[in-house]
Amino acid sequence: MTEAILSNVKNQSEMVQQIKEVINNKCVELLHLQFVDIEGILKHVTVTSEQLEDVVDGKIMFDGSSIKGFSPINKSDLYLLPDLTTFAVLPWTVEDGYSEARFLCSVKNPDGTWFEGDTRNVLKKTVERAADKGFTISVGPELEFFLFKTDENGYPTQQLSDKAGYFEPSPKDLGERVRLEIYRALKAMGFTIEASHHEVAEGQHEINFKYADALGAADLATTYKWVVKTVAKKYGLHATFMPKPVFGINGSGMHVNMSFFEGNENAFFDPTDELQLSNKAYQFIAGLLENVKSFTAVTNPLVNSYKRLVPGYEAPCYIAWSASNRSALIRIPAKKGMATRVELRCPDPSANPYLTFAVIASAGLDGIEQELAVPFPINEDIFHMTEERREELGIESLPGSLAAAVQQLEDGEIGCKTLGKHVYDEFVSVKKAEWDSYRTAVHAWEIENYQAKF
Repeated sequence: MTEAILSNVKNQSEMVQQIKEVINNKCVELLHLQFVDIEGILKHVTVTSEQLEDVVDGKIMFDGSSIKGFSPINKSDLYLLPDLTTFAVLPWTVEDGYSEARFLCSVKNPDGTWFEGDTRNVLKKTVERAADKGFTISVGPELEFFLFKTDENGYPTQQLSDKAGYFEPSPKDLGERVRLEIYRALKAMGFTIEASHHEVAEGQHEINFKYADALGAADLATTYKWVVKTVAKKYGLHATFMPKPVFGINGSGMHVNMSFFEGNENAFFDPTDELQLSNKAYQFIAGLLENVKSFTAVTNPLVNSYKRLVPGYEAPCYIAWSASNRSALIRIPAKKGMATRVELRCPDPSANPYLTFAVIASAGLDGIEQELAVPFPINEDIFHMTEERREELGIESLPGSLAAAVQQLEDGEIGCKTLGKHVYDEFVSVKKAEWDSYRTAVHAWEIENYQAKF
């Protein structure tokens, strides 16, 4: 939140009072009430700051039938309840005597119950499930993105913003100034930024922010994507979180670092273990390996996602774990103690963060509850193994297409159990329609290879 004004606030009335003070001091005239649809696409309705009391009381209504994956037209009235800790003044709107602010919201039914189609509410249920077992969930996502030049109408072209490589500085890294502006905007909105750099591919970038609780991390990831796109637009660029926008170079991932805490202690850390991992950490890893095929459609939700999950571009496509091997699907970063965590490397930044963190945590909880045994780690370079060697070690692959991933989602149990029937049914329907549209379309590759030949 702006200037961390809520860090020591103890109750809602005090929070509202401090928000009012910021609204007055910053001359906030408009409030954007934000939420996401089933695909994680940010939406908002805008009201004046004079309506703050109605906003806080959850009295702002919208038409849910117009939002993908939400309500049928005969049950369309829904209400937005803001999370007051997400209040932030939007730095790019600040002028003399004027500014705008936002809240991230959860969605409620007219009777006051939580709307089951709201993916933020889905994550809340998984957080509650973990809490029932004595755990809090800590998440640190790492979202990569590309910057493309735009045409005279502001639409993205296929021309990348620079030709720099991994960690290269200016003058090769032409996105350095954009990242600095993004950093400033995120910091003004309450983010703690830990690193910023050019990524491996041309035109590819990453800005890392500090971990948070699961719901807070999903809020941060959602905000981050919006801020990155907004600031890039100011520089005549288009930022995309599409997983594989350019053939022949690395795609963009959203590595998800997750740990469970019991009180103030990291439940994944055991200093007496060879890898300094607890039994719960091993069981968590086993739960991910057991369920990953069933939730890949959620963590990698686009047709394009599976153009990234192929050998040769550092993206994991084989189901294995290791303490440090970056060719494995799951690895354990070197830092231990309170920083002990499990990193899942397959998710991409097009995924809905609320659903992604929910299915990952839920799969890990399954492993702990069932006390699953983890297989041996794979410390060899899986990318350069022969197919025979992978078969010998029992290393399977992630689904190879969206259609295969959706089928695995339907065949498994983790999806419906975690997402709830409403979101599960809508998600499967949306993804099947997306695949069918792709399957029946005639693509440029087909024209190039077949039109003149046949």
